Amino acid sequence: MADIQVHIVNDGREQTVPMGAALSSFAPAAVKDSKTGVEYPVLAALVDHKLKALDFQVFFEHQVEFIGYNHPEGRRTYLRSLSFLAQAAARHLFPDKRFKINHSLPSGLYCKFRGEHIADENILQLREEMRRLVAQDIPFTHHKVLASDAIALFEEQDQALKAGVVRSLGRYFWTVYCLDDVTDNFYGPLVPSTGYLKVFDLMPFHHGFCLQYPMVEDATRLIPRLKQKKLTVTLKDYGHWCKTTGIVSVGALNQRLMEGRAVELINLCEAHQERAYANLADKVYAERERVKIVFLAGPSSSGKTSSSLRVAQQLKVLGLNPKVIELDNYFVERDKTPLDEDGNYDFEALGAMDLDLLGQHLNTLLAGGEVELPRYDFKQGKPFFEGKKMHLEENDILVMEGIHALDPDMVPSVDQSRIYRIYASALTSLKLDENCCISTTDNRLLRRMVRDNRVRGISPEETILRWPSVRRGEGKYIFPFQENADSQFNTALLYELPMLRYYAEPLLRRILPTSPAYAEAVRLLKFLEYIVALQPAEIEAIPPTSIMREFIGGQTL
Repeated sequence: MADIQVHIVNDGREQTVPMGAALSSFAPAAVKDSKTGVEYPVLAALVDHKLKALDFQVFFEHQVEFIGYNHPEGRRTYLRSLSFLAQAAARHLFPDKRFKINHSLPSGLYCKFRGEHIADENILQLREEMRRLVAQDIPFTHHKVLASDAIALFEEQDQALKAGVVRSLGRYFWTVYCLDDVTDNFYGPLVPSTGYLKVFDLMPFHHGFCLQYPMVEDATRLIPRLKQKKLTVTLKDYGHWCKTTGIVSVGALNQRLMEGRAVELINLCEAHQERAYANLADKVYAERERVKIVFLAGPSSSGKTSSSLRVAQQLKVLGLNPKVIELDNYFVERDKTPLDEDGNYDFEALGAMDLDLLGQHLNTLLAGGEVELPRYDFKQGKPFFEGKKMHLEENDILVMEGIHALDPDMVPSVDQSRIYRIYASALTSLKLDENCCISTTDNRLLRRMVRDNRVRGISPEETILRWPSVRRGEGKYIFPFQENADSQFNTALLYELPMLRYYAEPLLRRILPTSPAYAEAVRLLKFLEYIVALQPAEIEAIPPTSIMREFIGGQTL
């Protein structure tokens, strides 16, 4: 067969390979991280910015970038493969039990057997079986089958959620993956073999275990063990809500929409969320004798602004008078802003805020005094005082939202007993199937993309490229303080992914193949293909007070 030219992005060289050669035949053993210089084993590749397994064969000239765990797609490939490894081990040891992955945890993935408690000795057995499979270095394989055969296979394996997804999409063929004698389904390529999955552990958690995987910063070490009980309770409550509605998977959600019941679902979800905001306001009201300040924090696109307004609305219903102080007006002057590791202004750092002034103002207000509020001019990079004054009456309560609102170092001089802290995030427990969870991060990225394009004129490409920096800021300044919240609030809605598909899909298709954001756009488009989109008439049923209107427009709060 003829030879073809392949451009290797990692080192910029042109390589001649036989037509039909697998990527693995000319892949390097490792790739070097450009920032740290650390080498990572090659797990997969981007071929013309599209993620491919290393068994992918090249028949044309391509641009190929080999990737390791230091690349987001490399980490997803590792995690999919690790999930399959856990599934296979569970099938080998406990063929009569049904293994499932419920949702993400701060330390990994929460796994359990359906309807059963996993004993510690069973967890030890699973760990050893996974290690045995890793030591055997068994290859992962995949092939296409008729969709009807895939449905029959998954139903035979008692995997109704997998069968439901295939059935709801109406495709002729479906790709299945195999590991030894176990067959399953995954939504993306896997590593070549089990021998690549040496770094993992199982930690007993709740009724099951946490499947731990490597840290982003160091693929040889596991994510630290973080027990976050409040977050777990929030996810458990949302999972119970999904069961109440009968929608625990994408297949069930698609079926509900195809039955023409989208508006019914929208109304039900909005009623549920309104009740949750009312319960949150009730908790604050119950503490009204001591609490004068409500702090609300959450990661990007979690709906902090809408949530603070909705909580304020419910507090008014109870007879309190909410007043808002915008923390964005308490930035320090630009030349005093700290720099990040790249030498750029780090506006998300705690030191970017004038904490002394904020503390003084809050203490003055709590003491019954009056303050003059600043207004920050972001173009000039300095605060101004324009005579806007504030003091608190008996029934007044401050409502403030910002990324540092749960950090005790934000206002250490203020009496902490006077503050009620709320953490808000879009924590979906909806699953693609039994062992494929929907990423809450992807959910927020789609929200931000739609809002940024509509409100700020920011292209979807820019949003995707900025997202890693946003995520690093969340990891430093938000997630470590989640458990400091007095209450945690879930802003996810069951109908939002079908809604976001309607808005995000056209934006993602504008990203050109030559863009560095193209690989991520392709991944998100592939994910959205599994979800039935809402129609314009159905979207009109979303009420103007909905948190979703913060992202798609038309909000009247």
